[in-house]
Amino acid sequence: MVFWMRKVSRNVKVQLEQAVDNALQRGNHHGWALVMMVFFAVAREGLESVFFLLAAFQQDVGMWPPLGAMLGLATAVVLGYLIYLGGIRLNLGAFFKWTSLFILLVAAGLAAGAIRAFHEAGLWNHFQDVAFDMSSVLSTHSLFGTLMEGIFGYQEAPSVSEVAIWFIYLIPALIMFALPPRSGTTASRTAP
Repeated sequence: MVFWMRKVSRNVKVQLEQAVDNALQRGNHHGWALVMMVFFAVAREGLESVFFLLAAFQQDVGMWPPLGAMLGLATAVVLGYLIYLGGIRLNLGAFFKWTSLFILLVAAGLAAGAIRAFHEAGLWNHFQDVAFDMSSVLSTHSLFGTLMEGIFGYQEAPSVSEVAIWFIYLIPALIMFALPPRSGTTASRTAP
C-alpha cells in the first residue's frame, strides 16, 4: 500500500477531482451514487463508534467514558474541519510521504508483535533473551508508553527476535521507500 500511494500521489488529487466532476455532469444519478457512497462510509464509521462507546459505557458507569467520548467527538470535528480547510491546498505528495513513513513504522511494530505472539503460542522459541530494558526510561505503564505500545508496538523489554524482526522488516522497506518510484509503464514480453 505504501508503494502504491507513492506511485499515485502525484496525480491522485487531479484524478479524483476529474472523476467527481464527470460523475456530477453525467446525470443518470451518478452524483447520487457518489453521495450515497460517502454517506454509507460515514454511517458505517459512526455505527462502529456507537457500538464501541456502548460497550465502554456498560463496563464503567463513571464520568470518564462520557467525558472521553465528548472530547473524542470534539477532536474529530475540529480535525475534520481543519482537514477540510487544508484539503483545498493540501500537497498530497508530501501528505502521502509522511503517512507512508508512519505506516512503515506501524507495520514494523506489527511484525515484532507477531513474533511475540508466536512465542506466547509456543510456535517460536528462539532468541527470546531480553535485548534491552527501557522500563526506567519509558514504561509501557505510562501514558506515553501506552500510546507508543498501541501505535508502534513499543515494548519496554523486547526480545532479541522482536528487535531483529523490527529491523529486518524496516531497513529494506525504508531502502525501497527511499529509491525513486518506478514509472507506470512496464515492458511487455512476447510469448515464445
